[in-house]
Amino acid sequence: MNLKISGHHLEVTPALREYVISKLDKVLRHFDQVIDGSVVLSVDNHKEKEKRQKVEINLHVKGKDLFVESADGDLYAAIDLMIDKLDRQVIRHKDRLQGHQHEAIKHQPLAPQIEVPPQ
Repeated sequence: MNLKISGHHLEVTPALREYVISKLDKVLRHFDQVIDGSVVLSVDNHKEKEKRQKVEINLHVKGKDLFVESADGDLYAAIDLMIDKLDRQVIRHKDRLQGHQHEAIKHQPLAPQIEVPPQ
């Protein structure tokens, strides 16, 4: 899997990079058909008193693109929220791929055939 981790108004430290990668391993345990992904860590300074840490991930899996974002006052808490949301989306996507709405015709039992004697 190709993973790109970048920061917007924020320097991505090796500790942050390792934290994101270790948390993404949780998602990869459920679904291993991930092609690539990009994570953007950012800080919004709309109000000087309150800094909002925001995390976005765009994950390209087989058959679909998943996008999740979360925000919190603490960057590590925002990463945890994002991973929880992404995990739920990946599990739901996997269930949709594996969920067969109906059985194939060849696997359905045959109805008993009753022969009617000619009259």
